[in-house]
Amino acid sequence: MKDKDTLLQNAGINTRLSHIGNSPSDFHGFVNPPVVHASTVLFPNARTMETHDQKYTYGTRGTPTTDALCEAIDALEGSAGTVIVPSGLAAVTIPFLAFLSAGDHALVVDSVYGPTRHFCDTMLKRLGVEVEYYDPLIGAGIEQMIRPNTKLVHTEAPGSNTFEMQDISAISTAAHRHGCVVTMDNTWATPLYFKPLDHGVDISIHAVTKYPAGHSDILMGTVSANAAHWKRLLDAHGQLGICGAPDDAYQVLKGLRTMGVRLERHQQSALAIAQWLEGREEVARVLHPALPSFPGHAIWKRDFKGSSGIFSFVLAVDSPQKFKAKAHAFLDALRIFGLGYSWGGFESLALHVNLNDRRLAKAPTEGPVLRLQIGLEDVADIKADIEKGFAAAKEA
Repeated sequence: MKDKDTLLQNAGINTRLSHIGNSPSDFHGFVNPPVVHASTVLFPNARTMETHDQKYTYGTRGTPTTDALCEAIDALEGSAGTVIVPSGLAAVTIPFLAFLSAGDHALVVDSVYGPTRHFCDTMLKRLGVEVEYYDPLIGAGIEQMIRPNTKLVHTEAPGSNTFEMQDISAISTAAHRHGCVVTMDNTWATPLYFKPLDHGVDISIHAVTKYPAGHSDILMGTVSANAAHWKRLLDAHGQLGICGAPDDAYQVLKGLRTMGVRLERHQQSALAIAQWLEGREEVARVLHPALPSFPGHAIWKRDFKGSSGIFSFVLAVDSPQKFKAKAHAFLDALRIFGLGYSWGGFESLALHVNLNDRRLAKAPTEGPVLRLQIGLEDVADIKADIEKGFAAAKEA
């Protein structure tokens, strides 16, 4: 097994994805680990029960199935440890609860995932934590916002819905000078295209609901920590009793095996659509970090190894009073695109983005923002569907 581990460290990503997090020799040669359902775990004697001196002690503390997924994520992240939780939002909230206390100050990027902002503005506020939002383009300038009681800096790159790029290394360096924990929601890029811990982040967060699961039928999140922060994260995870189900872990493990080839397809198709949209008169702007025209492109090119399948564009509309009507007409005309939240599955999805909660990273003024998840369908068919949307918006 050690020989295989050494081999995988230097192997290509698809080879690694095919072999991490599974050990057939541990399970009678079966390729996939079994799904172990557990609450009660028996101990051989009272002394072992008292000391917990065995690998598994209770279902909330892990099973061979959930451990296999954690080991796979650690291999991708380069982390000291990973916990799995029932959703991507839980993956954000657990480290917040682990590292923040009443009287603390936290800095959160203004282009953050909407439900994360809601958690900060409601529960964290009620618990006595002050949250301040910062401009996603602030970079090293974030140091001017750090106070003596600032304990955590939360990042997300690209930003939700509008895809602003952050200089994660510069922010991490500044935050660490003041003893702050740095967390990052890296769901868009996955560990294949960006490894947060390599850029100074302490806690890497993913909604594995998206690309790792890949089939729009699983809710799960992962939280991975470096060595300095792993024990506190693990303790909080146990104290809160929030754990991921083994059936879902099994499905995510299966999704991981094909994530590399799926992401390649998502990336290629999304870039093709984004480049095509840039030349359309119906489009005011395309918000995709991998496009040279995008303001954050230089950071993306410097730090990221690729781009995924989700981006937004601004529909060109001459009057704000028409924004919603035009956006709804566009969406209602689509047939290949589904109208739905989430992303990362095999199917294309679209929605009208609501940016009313932004404080600093304001919404574009040229028209409504429409977010597209480009699935695995053929590009020609996706383009034809978008054409239907443009035609309907023109008539609205």
